[in-house]
Amino acid sequence: MQRLFLIATLAACASVASAETLPRFPPSSTWNRNIAGAALHPQSADMIATLSGLGGFGFGRLQIDFAMNVVRAAAGSPTRSIVDYPYDDYYSPDCEPLGSSMPVPANAAIEGNSGLTCDNENDDCHLLVVQGDTVFEAYHVTASGSGSLEAQCLVKWHLRTNYPGTGRGDHCTSADAAGFPIAPLLFNADEVHAAMQLPDGDIGHALRFILPNARMASDISLGGDEGKLYVRPATHAGGPSGPAGSVPYGSRLRLRADFPMTGYSAAAQVILRTMQRYGIVLADGGNIALTAESDRYTTHSWAELGIGSRVFDQTPNAQDVLASDFQIIDTGPRIAETYQCARTAVSADTIFLDGHE
Repeated sequence: MQRLFLIATLAACASVASAETLPRFPPSSTWNRNIAGAALHPQSADMIATLSGLGGFGFGRLQIDFAMNVVRAAAGSPTRSIVDYPYDDYYSPDCEPLGSSMPVPANAAIEGNSGLTCDNENDDCHLLVVQGDTVFEAYHVTASGSGSLEAQCLVKWHLRTNYPGTGRGDHCTSADAAGFPIAPLLFNADEVHAAMQLPDGDIGHALRFILPNARMASDISLGGDEGKLYVRPATHAGGPSGPAGSVPYGSRLRLRADFPMTGYSAAAQVILRTMQRYGIVLADGGNIALTAESDRYTTHSWAELGIGSRVFDQTPNAQDVLASDFQIIDTGPRIAETYQCARTAVSADTIFLDGHE
């Protein structure tokens, strides 16, 4: 019910100023499921202790990265076709075939940039575009001429579909290493502002987070490729190289229910409650733990809400948020990564009841 109020609040805001909501899958999607009462993994405490012993989150803190841009494309927006990535192999069959196209409005901006030029050899360079019920997500992107994009992967996500447990396919990556969608797992200033208007409000969906590869579990005894592994809801692992006792790729963590929020602003408390109720999902390797949308296209700004990159470790008179404050949900056994992608036949018209068929 609270999620319905949040949507209504966003709609009301939009009537005054064009508040930007992030794309959402159906309410019964795994990403939108409240996990506050979900069973913990039997080794949750041990895995968290191992992660904490390795340094916890990247840089030892729950920092927020505001580099992602989510572009909204109107019907009829100009398109660009995907051409081969010059620095490595294109991810096939995991991603859409080379030559596929995506909408690219005139105001489109790649992650961390103001336009379509990005150092796609050295930076992630994600381009995230929402058009109607489809999300287009590309990785290692930069413009090539006037009508093309160099990219190592393009994925289309259908927002009316609840994907099965194998997502787009087991051992298949996406524009995110775990095989996850990106845009629906971000959070932005408009979402947080809308939730602040509700008593005890939250964002209503799981949030994307990352860890250094050397702090994620690997286990040679499972077989697969050099001990790499993942757990659901992931369908793929990047390059985890940490001890077997640590947290696996794809893990869903939740902030402990008794975490003290005293000292945190109303906006920060919205994010904290979201992590308690919907959790965070381990999507990729890297150092800056949480991923938010920039305020490039939003009505409200992070500065207006008082949310900075270091809010969860530099707020005076508030307790820092540490890896040891989280618990790991039991989402099933570890899966040895083979990198042999087997795509799932899922179309825009395929509807699943709860995402776990």
